[in-house]
Amino acid sequence: MRAAGRIRTEDSCWYGAPSVTGILTLPGDGIGPEIMGPALQVLGALTSFDAEEHLFGGASIDANGVALTDEVLAAARDADAVLLAAVGGPKWDTTDPAKPRPEQGLLGLRKGLGLFANLRPVRAQPALYGASPLREERIAGTDLLVVRELTGGIYFGAKTRTRDSASDSCVYTREEVERIARVAFRAARRRVTSVDKANVLETSRLWREVVVDVHQSEFADVELEHVLVDNAAMQLVADPSRFDVILTENMFGDILSDEAAMITGSIGMLPSASLGSGGPGLFEPIHGSAPDIAGTGTANPLAMILSVALMLRHGLHLEAEAAAIESAVDRALAEGLRTRDLGGTATTAQATQAVLAHL
Repeated sequence: MRAAGRIRTEDSCWYGAPSVTGILTLPGDGIGPEIMGPALQVLGALTSFDAEEHLFGGASIDANGVALTDEVLAAARDADAVLLAAVGGPKWDTTDPAKPRPEQGLLGLRKGLGLFANLRPVRAQPALYGASPLREERIAGTDLLVVRELTGGIYFGAKTRTRDSASDSCVYTREEVERIARVAFRAARRRVTSVDKANVLETSRLWREVVVDVHQSEFADVELEHVLVDNAAMQLVADPSRFDVILTENMFGDILSDEAAMITGSIGMLPSASLGSGGPGLFEPIHGSAPDIAGTGTANPLAMILSVALMLRHGLHLEAEAAAIESAVDRALAEGLRTRDLGGTATTAQATQAVLAHL
């Protein structure tokens, strides 16, 4: 899980561990509350912390009419780190632009905290080679990091909607591309693969030009390659181990990292960290709220637990504790832990206990 060193977003950040660890927890919707509890159990086995829980996403829409209240955003800004479980569900699905959606809370939180860099590590574990739909010889040795720009692009562009037409603007500035490119180059061990659609999109042409400028002026010792997004999607299933760091814009990164989850055997295995140039980071699994299994006690808590590891590493400067969690998950899987999504029968509680037993 790229445990060697902290990935900085700006040189002015990271002054040392906070004297009091205050964590804002957002269980959210669906299986969210069921996996938040295990994550805090694991965290509590390693370090002391204060947790403040708030409604978020669909749960906040039901209670407050909006997915993210001003109170929750203010609490997030005051926290040392924000831990989020899952948002969304069919209950709140709508095509009416006037109605609130749970995902608006997530976008608002990212924007409100200035979280422009999303890190999604993807590692194929030998214990789970058989759980992946891809053959072992294709995925063996895969250990990559998706660095996704998080506050620009089509998700945040101007939107229009009439009965018969709709539009979403995709806009990027040089500054936005420069800062996310630096994150990727700092994280690279050998190569940065910048993914774009420069043969079609003007934003991608700017993206490519700026990435080249940053590479040549600041990181010439790191290899850089450019791959079109459709080709990148193909190579992720054909030869994923060739990738080191994948650098890409908001929507492409969203799609490619979900595709890459299949290398690990389940989307229930992938954590993520969202970081900015100051203030708290946001740590969450990349999966959704899985309303079809909510309340059954069968949700896989491992991505949530691994998100705690990323929080310890990137948010709280506790590298040894982060590595301990990742090692415990690895050993539990090596000893046969398998939740339903991994082809086994372990419950959420059993998976949690298996990890705790190895801390």
